Amino acid sequence: MRILSLFLQLSLLLISCSDTTIDSKNTPASGVTIHRNPNDYSIDKNAYFGDLHVHSMYSYDAFIFGGIASPDEAYKFAKGGTITHPAGFAMQLDLPFDFYAVTDHAYFLGVIREMASENSDLAQHEVAEGIDQVGEDPVLRRQIFFNFTDFANSGRGSELMDETVITNAWNDIVTSAERHNDPGNFTTFVAYEYTGTGPSREMLHRNVIFRDSNTPELPFSRLDSDNPEDLWTWMDSNRSMGIESLAIPHNSNYSEGLMFDLVDVNGNPLDAAYAQQRMRNEPLVEITQVKGTSETHPALSPNDEWAPFEVLVSRLGTDVLIQPEGAYVRDALLKGINLEYQQGFNPFKFGVIGSSDNHNATHVGDEDDYYGVSGVLDSDAQRRGAIPLDTPMPDGSLYFDRYSRFSASGLTGVWAEENTREAIYDAFRRKETFGTSGPRMKVRFFSGYDLPAIEDDNLITQAYENGVTMGAELFATSDSIPSFIAWVAKDPNSAPLQRLQIIKGWVEEGEMHERVYDVACSDEISIDPATNRCGDNGAIVNLDDCSISADLGATELKTKWLDPDYDPSHNAFYYVRALENPSCRWSTWDAIRAGAEPREDIPPTIQERLWSSPIWIIPETK
Repeated sequence: MRILSLFLQLSLLLISCSDTTIDSKNTPASGVTIHRNPNDYSIDKNAYFGDLHVHSMYSYDAFIFGGIASPDEAYKFAKGGTITHPAGFAMQLDLPFDFYAVTDHAYFLGVIREMASENSDLAQHEVAEGIDQVGEDPVLRRQIFFNFTDFANSGRGSELMDETVITNAWNDIVTSAERHNDPGNFTTFVAYEYTGTGPSREMLHRNVIFRDSNTPELPFSRLDSDNPEDLWTWMDSNRSMGIESLAIPHNSNYSEGLMFDLVDVNGNPLDAAYAQQRMRNEPLVEITQVKGTSETHPALSPNDEWAPFEVLVSRLGTDVLIQPEGAYVRDALLKGINLEYQQGFNPFKFGVIGSSDNHNATHVGDEDDYYGVSGVLDSDAQRRGAIPLDTPMPDGSLYFDRYSRFSASGLTGVWAEENTREAIYDAFRRKETFGTSGPRMKVRFFSGYDLPAIEDDNLITQAYENGVTMGAELFATSDSIPSFIAWVAKDPNSAPLQRLQIIKGWVEEGEMHERVYDVACSDEISIDPATNRCGDNGAIVNLDDCSISADLGATELKTKWLDPDYDPSHNAFYYVRALENPSCRWSTWDAIRAGAEPREDIPPTIQERLWSSPIWIIPETK
């Protein structure tokens, strides 16, 4: 592998001599012929859905869990094809995706798979013992996983490095993405996961997405550096050589506050240079996925009734509570505008996406079709902890709980002119993105001083011309109040919409504040001006069969809204959150199908939801 110190010296030299300005022009990759569908192109942009966090057989953990699906099979699945789960059953999407990225761990990329090949050199290593003989036994597979990670972290991990294996795996990932990319119909991105960690193994993971077919010879991994700031330096260096990429942090909820800390990796206070480098390389953040939702936490947002949504309160497989401050997106957005107010820079001006972190090369975003994400380890209702075990565990527990708090989430949505790498990547760059907990809901969000009426026939065109959209900044003026247009449409295959909300965060005299406004209600329900809340629409779920209220809720909600508490002197952000009517959680579906009672310690229902990227208000004095 590359030697980090020499690499960083070269990177810094290249950056000092080169222009690292982001080029978001919609130009095709070198040497690639683009065959676009002219009927798809829209200046007002189309909504496209996909997953930017998927693991194949080249990820060390996925292969240990039984995942042997290749990147080719992952893309086959994303396009609507059927592939086989490690436990033997078929997996298929109800509807194909528009875009997809295989994001295998660069950390020991392809090494575990090579260990299972009995004639390979790596198969002779002590860590490889038994790796090709575990079958479907989840206990043995977990033991092999811990044996491998313990060895890799012991200081002897370099013994497992085989650059030929890693290079071959990376080349297959790249060529598979190129093979399946079909401009105008289906978009793939060359990508990988960087698994940076903190001093106590806190998660500082990122998915790195490349704009086009210009890619590095090898990915930058945790073996090069645990420090995400070194990853950004590597990305800057690549950019100076025509290799454009962005990184998307995920599982901030597992970072123990380090993901959005107010000091850098060396403990120094953040400064403008840090903010510029981070925003240049990390314009987006993953707000939801299988290991929980990272929007906010009840301890951080006590006045938000919907904060406790798929929140993981303890470290995976333990009772150790997770530190919420500095680990959730809304908290980061607030800290960012406070830094901008206090010091003039914002390192946390993120747009949002959702993705799955699926380790079966697939996607599971439907509560009624959830089959786990970790191969044979969570391949049935008992292993997922949804129903009691046949025999209690040694400690007397009736449930295997490691995976019971996992979520059937999430999904990335973008607004782009057409379904091509360039157009979708440029949407990532301008943060015209949104995330959902699984359903394919759509959202539009604009702000401006001369926006059209909500019923205007040319609403979207006029909103683009006269305002800004999600992911952008609006500069305040002392003599005008901006309006906001928010619109959400339901997924035709999911529950109706219950309410449309705008979440506001602002800084007032150095103090951070947040507020949730319901701005549109289903079923002709009025908003209580005292609480800014819609009344209950009465939607219920029948826990005998998971049927829902078919006659309640809305297919779309929209409004043109004025902030009743607006102050042009405040640094502020606004984003949309939309909630469906209640429906069964995946664990309830599992229990019903098994003829068991849903667990009392897990919510039987959830409200699927959507989050837009924010719009930031910049005070006139700034």
